Amino acid sequence: MATQETPTGTGPSPQQRARRSRHGEPRALVRIVLPIVAFALSLTLWEVLVRGLDIKRYILPAPSVVYERFIQVIPSLWDAALVTASEVLMGFALAAVVSIPLAYLIASVRVIEIAFYPLIVVLQTIPKIAVAPLFIVWFGFGMLPKVLLTFLLCFFPILVDTLTGFKALDQRLLYITKSMGASRLQTFGYVRMPAALPFIFSGLKVAVVLAVTGAIVAEFVGSNAGLGYLLLRASANLDTPLIFSVLVVLSLLGLLFAYAVELAERLVTPWQRKH
Repeated sequence: MATQETPTGTGPSPQQRARRSRHGEPRALVRIVLPIVAFALSLTLWEVLVRGLDIKRYILPAPSVVYERFIQVIPSLWDAALVTASEVLMGFALAAVVSIPLAYLIASVRVIEIAFYPLIVVLQTIPKIAVAPLFIVWFGFGMLPKVLLTFLLCFFPILVDTLTGFKALDQRLLYITKSMGASRLQTFGYVRMPAALPFIFSGLKVAVVLAVTGAIVAEFVGSNAGLGYLLLRASANLDTPLIFSVLVVLSLLGLLFAYAVELAERLVTPWQRKH
């Protein structure tokens, strides 16, 4: 059977592209449709079981009841989400700004690593929820304690992954750049930072999810605004549909930040994209 030759450098033939399209599109469609179908079936099963077993709404509300409550409190959810999102963004940004340069400093200066890295690890072992009341005592009930607790939760994952990225670089590359007369700044910009970026974004992806948790925990300890405060108020009033509504917003908020970091990674590290 004769095979069709593809000229070198011209790419796949039209028949090959058509074959790839036929096989690729259904797979992409399945990846989109299957999760939607599974989610819809789960909600349907939830609705049927709650109504069939006559479960009280303050114990487990049906999805339709949660939806109705969600529509009723959209303005309150929006205001609370803005407060929590602000705390998440500021705490996460502060952690990134502090952790990445510190990781580079620790990776570059052996004395600093020996002196301070064990101390950082010891501080990381302290439960963050135990520190939250101290922040309330020191800084009051404003936004600052929430931002600081979010910063603490994000700090270590970013630091560790960034440190790993800077240390994973083959030292022979540094010798080569030095022998070619590259300055320290050029070596950092063209060699060390690009090599570390995948590790940095790995830490950022972990940290951004923890940032949402940190903000909510801080709001639990002491606040008068935000999604955590709304959760506490709903729990005190046995308003379970409102609790589920807040959880939906929290999930969407976490997804939004996670996809934002992933998009930033795709833009900053185009060489990492899978073809």
